[in-house]
Amino acid sequence: MRIHILGICGTFMGGVAALARELGHQVEGSDLNVYPPMSTQLESLGIRLQPGYRPAVLSPAPDCVVIGNALSRGNAAIERVLDEGLNYTSGPQWLGEQVLASRQVLAVAGTHGKTTTSSLLAFLLDAAGLDPGFLIGGVPQNFGLSARLGQGAVFVVEADEYDTAFFDKRSKFVHYRPRVAILNNLEFDHADIFPDLAAIQRQFHHLVRTVPGNGRLIVNAEDQALAEVLAMGCWTPVESFGIERGDWRARLLQDDGSVFEVSRHGQRLGEVHWNLLGRHNVMNALAALAAAQAAGIDARSLLPHCTRFKNVKRRLESLGQRAGIQVYDDFAHHPTAIASTLQGLRAKLGTARIVVALEPRSNSMRQGVHATLLAPALAEADAVVFLQRPELAWNAQIVIDSLHGRGQSVSSVDALIEALLSSTRTGDHVVFMSNGGFEGAQQRFLSALGDSH
Repeated sequence: MRIHILGICGTFMGGVAALARELGHQVEGSDLNVYPPMSTQLESLGIRLQPGYRPAVLSPAPDCVVIGNALSRGNAAIERVLDEGLNYTSGPQWLGEQVLASRQVLAVAGTHGKTTTSSLLAFLLDAAGLDPGFLIGGVPQNFGLSARLGQGAVFVVEADEYDTAFFDKRSKFVHYRPRVAILNNLEFDHADIFPDLAAIQRQFHHLVRTVPGNGRLIVNAEDQALAEVLAMGCWTPVESFGIERGDWRARLLQDDGSVFEVSRHGQRLGEVHWNLLGRHNVMNALAALAAAQAAGIDARSLLPHCTRFKNVKRRLESLGQRAGIQVYDDFAHHPTAIASTLQGLRAKLGTARIVVALEPRSNSMRQGVHATLLAPALAEADAVVFLQRPELAWNAQIVIDSLHGRGQSVSSVDALIEALLSSTRTGDHVVFMSNGGFEGAQQRFLSALGDSH
């Protein structure tokens, strides 16, 4: 079958493309922005890419068009699909029908931590010899690719609550029919499609409704919004996790979260020693261990493997050091994630200076939904350079004023790099935070350090 994927260069749709290619289909695709690393990964698989959404990208007509959720009516390629009656579907529906229907699905949902938790769960199942398939919204460094079929019965999928397609406004995860579902946490986000938290809770309850009675829900015991979701109705056994409370618990043996003890129902299972930082990653580990146990693996046997786990790229990823300045790249999309990451880094570094370069890039951040929460989230930063592009829909001065002299705003990436070069010094730790490309600011800053310091 010849499949054309519209919007192929997103991490999810790129993963769908890789799975379709592995199944033996002839796969091609188009996207508005065709650039590395996803373009490189796809081309290495023999997948032909075309820039833009001209109607001609669908000539000759493919057997099936898989449509990404970034495309809507009025798009020239979409209009051709509809006008000519081409066979089309969404990425989540294709995945559910063509891959997941025959597998034991473990789905990881939540506002934060989905990619890290999915990657860790797939890694642990692989370490246990289950050879899992997976589709993850990032590139797990232990695997080097975002999706694979695997030969085992289990399949790990990052279960996003974002909508499915222009013709299907349900959350993506309702297509996955998991046997085990992790509900990691739940906060208001995606303000472009959800009016309030209650609307997201309804979608999460739709996911809960699809998990069978002989399956398992792994739920954050410390999250009130998730407790409210379960109160709407629950037909599946629940195991909870948390540091303060839950069936699965962790006791921090290092404040930065790099060493912790794991227990289940009050019974000590052992310790985890790993390279990840922060309370949030300890919670991610508890969720992954509980899900692996639900899939039939003794979690105690998995604890030593955590030492070998490498987090997904762009999750406080160390890019290197130059002129005595350490540089990191972090996929920041929400104030809670920003705060958790910086708290973990602070616990590790002690009094060393932390400098944050922040781009408000997600739809919710660009709309200013989280504006009042950003300054408190940046409490552990000694200095902040805020990228306030001219097209930003709100005035970042509200954040700068709340930082009480620790912040400044700039209007371009060039100005941001200059501000960092003039204010950083040996011993500093600079964290670039954005869920976009940041115009390559991270590497540009590293390169400039060699010339200016």
